[in-house]
Amino acid sequence: METNLAIDISDLHISFGEQHILNGVNLSVKKGENLVVLGRSGSGKSVLIKIIAGLLKPDSGIVITLGKDMNTINEKDLRLLRQKIGFSFQNSALYDSMTIYDNIAFPLLRNAKKYTKAELDKAIIGALDAVGLAQTAQQMPAELSGGQRKRIGIARTLILNPELMLYDEPTAGLDPITCIEINNLIVELQQRFNSSAIIITHDLTCAKTTGHRIAVLLDGKFIREGSFESVFATDEPLVKQFYEYNFIN
Repeated sequence: METNLAIDISDLHISFGEQHILNGVNLSVKKGENLVVLGRSGSGKSVLIKIIAGLLKPDSGIVITLGKDMNTINEKDLRLLRQKIGFSFQNSALYDSMTIYDNIAFPLLRNAKKYTKAELDKAIIGALDAVGLAQTAQQMPAELSGGQRKRIGIARTLILNPELMLYDEPTAGLDPITCIEINNLIVELQQRFNSSAIIITHDLTCAKTTGHRIAVLLDGKFIREGSFESVFATDEPLVKQFYEYNFIN
């Protein structure tokens, strides 16, 4: 694997029963790069990032995540690797019975290292401050808006200073103004922490704002890859249809 790559995937295949999901996927993500993966529902976008994080095993192919071969990695190294990966779930995945403070603290307290109250406070307020919500520490998730919960979910991934961020539909279900705020936050966090990211979305405004590079997944393979402008400079009907749905209809 090249030393400047955060992710390197070659000839990746996975099927569920008779359903072929990924059919020979090749993909690389540079360190410090935001890559957007575009695709229709059911195209395998979420499956791809679960494989990258070691949550699913492929049928065949090579997947190198932050220098680790996901086919041969042992359980101990996988646990350590996941501490370097921030996974922002579509539904934010917050614990409703915990305060925001306790939600953010959860990844730290799961690790073997012991933290003093002062160390916890500093880390948690720092993560909340990074997403502009330091004032919510003692609130409950139910008291926050959908956009705020999305931000808290991102803050929880930041607490371990991840090298790689995986965003699963970060703007899904949000109003247009909040979508803009989340898009800008993704860009700001990459610039502040120089992390790498894969952003799974079908929202082209999100893709255009957050992505250094765009890759379009269709029928289990990437059919277009490059800048936003170059990806959509095509007469390919399915790619044009995607653009027109987002920006014309």
